[in-house]
Amino acid sequence: MTTGTNKAALHRWNAAIWLVIALFSATQTVFVMRAEGMHHAWAALYVVQVLMWLPWAIATPPVLALAQRFPIERPTPITFGLHVIACGSIDLAMSAWTALLEVWLNPWAINASPGRFMPLWFDHVYNGIFQSVFLYAAILAAGYIVLSRQRLAQQQIDTAVLGEALTRAQLEALRRQIEPHFLFNALNSVVALIREGRADTAASTLVALSDVLRGLMDSSGRQEVALAEELGFLDRYLEIQKVRFADRLCIEIHIADELLSARVPCLVLQPLVENAIRHGIAKHAGGGSVRIAAVRANGRLDLSVYNDGPQLGDVHEDSGVGLANVRARLRGLYGDEFAFALRNANPGVEANVSLPYRAE
Repeated sequence: MTTGTNKAALHRWNAAIWLVIALFSATQTVFVMRAEGMHHAWAALYVVQVLMWLPWAIATPPVLALAQRFPIERPTPITFGLHVIACGSIDLAMSAWTALLEVWLNPWAINASPGRFMPLWFDHVYNGIFQSVFLYAAILAAGYIVLSRQRLAQQQIDTAVLGEALTRAQLEALRRQIEPHFLFNALNSVVALIREGRADTAASTLVALSDVLRGLMDSSGRQEVALAEELGFLDRYLEIQKVRFADRLCIEIHIADELLSARVPCLVLQPLVENAIRHGIAKHAGGGSVRIAAVRANGRLDLSVYNDGPQLGDVHEDSGVGLANVRARLRGLYGDEFAFALRNANPGVEANVSLPYRAE
């Protein structure tokens, strides 16, 4: 749908283009005739040559509207007939208008009277029909180009909106995936602490759980956050995991302060850490360590999550919903400008995410 602003811009461009055509045509006609030694009423002739283009300027917006309603690129007998009628009507209107101007102003100054209106009108209709067909076709071509550009721009906007909606949906799916099993595990840990008589630890765990759930809700709708905020959420998540695993879980974070303002996808680290704990630390009787690191190099931010648990087998543990969501969200946010890999280290497993560096 064409907005009021677009219509105003169209009218301005239409008036400007036809004014340039009118001035050029009038100037060329007068100068050529004067150079050939002709004698006419030059001022009147110049005015007539400028004003004669007025019907085309008036008719251009309706022609474009007709072309949009009945596209010439999909011809039918009705479409062809309507455009022929429109072109013929404009030729008749321009010829009548030009003849009327000549009767009023007598620009050729051949006789005291320029002649009768009807013969002048028919003469202009006959002599101007090919010019009218050419101009009508030019308007259709220009309208087709402009409409194609608008459609392409709208498709790009729709694609971007759809991509953003998909990324939001994936983020919400990841949140929904986090909440149930994590909540149940955390509550089970709290119950165990209460039974052991560790009420203070149980209370602090519930506070941490509340902070995690509040963080999930507060981040709703945001695709990117500062790395410092992402680490803050991860710290509350790990606080609960440490209650569950006690001394079996060791966390190391190696991130320089100057990287804390870097923008990263919301909830990008949590599923990587959860994957490391679930498939690495939880499967090792003696527990293990998880190392989280970030470095900046060549305009990129590289995030890594390493665990020293069992290595990946023939069937990689990288096909779960959480990691699939991470891949899809990274693709939605960064296109081909990201890299994600999960590979065996010596010993353990390391997940790496590389994305463009952007600071807040």
